[in-house]
Amino acid sequence: MDRYSALRRTARDVGADAVALVPGPNFERLYNTSFHSLERPLVVIVPVENAPAAVVPNLEMRSFDALGFEGKVFDWRDQDGYASAFAALAKQTPLGTLAVEGQVMRVFVHHALKTAYPGLQIVDAEREISALRRVKSPQEIATLECAIRASEQALAEVLEQVRTGQTEAEVESLLTQALFRNGAQEHAFGPIVAAGDNSAKPHAHARTDYALRDGDTLLFDFGARVDGLNADITRTVFVGHATDEARSVYEVVLAANLKGHEITRPGVTAHDVDDACTAVLEASPWSDWIRTKTGHGLGRAVHEAPQIMRGNHEILEPGMVFTIEPGLYGDGAFGIRIEDDVLVTETGCRSLTTFPKELTVVGQC
Repeated sequence: MDRYSALRRTARDVGADAVALVPGPNFERLYNTSFHSLERPLVVIVPVENAPAAVVPNLEMRSFDALGFEGKVFDWRDQDGYASAFAALAKQTPLGTLAVEGQVMRVFVHHALKTAYPGLQIVDAEREISALRRVKSPQEIATLECAIRASEQALAEVLEQVRTGQTEAEVESLLTQALFRNGAQEHAFGPIVAAGDNSAKPHAHARTDYALRDGDTLLFDFGARVDGLNADITRTVFVGHATDEARSVYEVVLAANLKGHEITRPGVTAHDVDDACTAVLEASPWSDWIRTKTGHGLGRAVHEAPQIMRGNHEILEPGMVFTIEPGLYGDGAFGIRIEDDVLVTETGCRSLTTFPKELTVVGQC
């Protein structure tokens, strides 16, 4: 079986002679391994017909050989530079139009290709190439569940240790240790641990100079990465006690989250899910606290298709995985977000996250 058949079809569909892959989610899905993307370019060219070809740093050759690569490899050493390897690639594999991953390929790699192929037309096929990852295989779903279980077990451990007086950074350190203790191989992304007014920033950074106070909201947004698949979970809890306003806001966000689960099924659109969730938030007294869309696809990248947002009329299919993460964020006050990772099934959806969502108070003796 030709493992490049889907990429070859994609090249044809966008009118290109070949697809170029660089290290990243699509590369990892194809070869089930990853390479560093530092100052050294590594590029695989998959033509519509004939064998693929690659430019590979010499120091990566032993690892690259393990891929069972089917085509010609042009390696290069730091002392010599990579221009000659790209020139040899162009001689071996002539191209007029090349489809690339516009969100992944770096500018200097783009320039190296243009130098080696004078007149080459480079087209951005990010959407078409990444679409090959939209529907997850049973193995990918199972691995996602492993990453999610590690994340949830870590959070359960940390919540038992939270006390007033700890800094956000100290709680983040506890979370990191628990993640790796429970099976994470990497962070899916830099974890967010944010308390009080910091929780009103959707992408906050843990502070070293803020100690948790009684009545604080405490937001965790994090995930384990296992075998190339990423979990992405958010839970918001309360330290010591929750104020009446915080309880009310929490219930609105939870209702929006549950509405997203209720509406998700094959045949509805990403727009439909976001519209239903956001409508719950808009009907509340805190509608001016809305800052974000409802969610995003999840898999080998933490953010991938489909984007769960109004205006995206992409139809949901069985096997898609995405987040449902409505939130309300009051500048200078607090923020609340509840995020689940959801699998579209043949008849509806299944939440891959199972961590409790009822309002939780921690740090009580």
